Amino acid sequence: MRRVLTLARTMSGKNPGGGWLRGARRGFAKLPSFRLARVPDAPTLPVRDLWPGDPTLGARLLKGELTAGNSVRALVPGGWGDTSGSLTMRAAAHTFTWLRDLRALGTDAARQRARALVSEWIAASHLDPVASRPDVAGARIAAWLGHYDFFAASADDGFRQKLMGRLVSDARGLSAALPAEEGQARALTALKGLIAAAVALPDQVTFLGRALRFLPAELARQILPDGSQIERSPATHLAALQDLTEIRALLQAAQATPPPTLAPSIEKLATALRMLRHGDGGLALFNGTKEETSSLVDLVLTQAGRPTRAPTQLVEGGFHRLQAGRSVLIMDTGAPPPPGLDANAHAGTLSFELSVGRDRLIVNCGSAPAAMSEWRDALRATAAHSTLVIADTSSAEVKPEGLGPRRPEKVEVQRQEASGAHWLEASHDGWLKTLGALHRRRLYVAESGEDVRGEDAVEAATPQPYAIRFHLHPTVQASLQPDGEAILLRLPAGVSWRFRAEGAALSLEESIYMGGTEPRKTEQIVLICDEAGPQQVKWAITKLG
Repeated sequence: MRRVLTLARTMSGKNPGGGWLRGARRGFAKLPSFRLARVPDAPTLPVRDLWPGDPTLGARLLKGELTAGNSVRALVPGGWGDTSGSLTMRAAAHTFTWLRDLRALGTDAARQRARALVSEWIAASHLDPVASRPDVAGARIAAWLGHYDFFAASADDGFRQKLMGRLVSDARGLSAALPAEEGQARALTALKGLIAAAVALPDQVTFLGRALRFLPAELARQILPDGSQIERSPATHLAALQDLTEIRALLQAAQATPPPTLAPSIEKLATALRMLRHGDGGLALFNGTKEETSSLVDLVLTQAGRPTRAPTQLVEGGFHRLQAGRSVLIMDTGAPPPPGLDANAHAGTLSFELSVGRDRLIVNCGSAPAAMSEWRDALRATAAHSTLVIADTSSAEVKPEGLGPRRPEKVEVQRQEASGAHWLEASHDGWLKTLGALHRRRLYVAESGEDVRGEDAVEAATPQPYAIRFHLHPTVQASLQPDGEAILLRLPAGVSWRFRAEGAALSLEESIYMGGTEPRKTEQIVLICDEAGPQQVKWAITKLG
């Protein structure tokens, strides 16, 4: 007890508010009298992982390679204390969510590799500090329990005793660490892990009550009135919906009463997610997102429950969807999330993506959240998005921890619809303080969806040089016409479209696409205007034939 009181006094000097109390709770959780309490031989109730794995990624794990977000990290014996590489990649290793990829592979070798990696992790004398972060611990607890039948049920008694002992210890530490002091969506993952432990270890009577104490406030903080997730990232939105559907399933298994706000929160998130999908069923590439497979998004929405129609706009979330015929245009019309919630935010205000049927045509470059900062931040810059860039300067200041103080603060949007056609006008002030300039973008989508027109303007007292970029999906074949006045775009389905512009020099340049499972070369249409040129450009994308 003296040791814990000393820890509490120390923590009180370092962390104002509740920090000292959280430190004291962690100290209690480590006391021998707590650690030596009865540990069950196996989970009392089963916990099921709801999501499919990728056997291809499982095969790479057998070779000692962990893949996450287009990045690769060695996952080999003795490497659990390695602190090299990005924080995101290191966290991915310690969550053990990749167990579902080994499960999908389904071989004895995959089972033995899973068991060996878990055993080595438990026995490691030194772990990367990220392993104890609440969201990482929560994900790991849920992953170990969700795949217990795969890698642990048939193991020897010694392995299972060590595994269960570590599960109980980590769950106690996680309980003591709540509420998770994380501004991002990761707190839901921490809560999910503790609820999974409560279901599998019902003798630990405090776990469930503690998790349910913090869940309602976290739902209110993260989910906006229109169903958007507060970080404005389709990827984070999908992950939050996955966490909540898992939490609901866990509470049902434990026959526990969920908070009244849980079901409405799941329904709102699911409805908003439908708005952020392209015709191929994957996600739009805004703020740290990759496409994801349509089957995964379908499964998440099925698990969420009652299907609803996709809304045309998310007012609080800041996105508009213009759908006509077979065309879907999704545009970022919101200011970046506030500091503390912007770790994955991109400087992509007023960028848009366009798909036709199941073919993506205009895209953003995607993201590499697990890559080192140079690559990651390059993909967050405005130039990696299908929008206008003034003086080679991003519309928001991109920093490793998020966005800087220079960012769009005021984004204005007006929308009109008539006879199936759509008009959208938006502007933002991201360059107002530094260059005295506003970007104004007008879009029109005809009723048929086969005529998309736009107008980009820079409003500034002093004329500015600028470029307008339209990144193409790698499956699009682009060719500059001999007269240099248009670019022919051929989609995989065999349909051709033509891009024309007025008021700017038209060119076709190299680009990169990071929206899929691996980096791919692609091209971008670039419109260049110097200070002496017009501060307004009109362009059109029209179907041929």
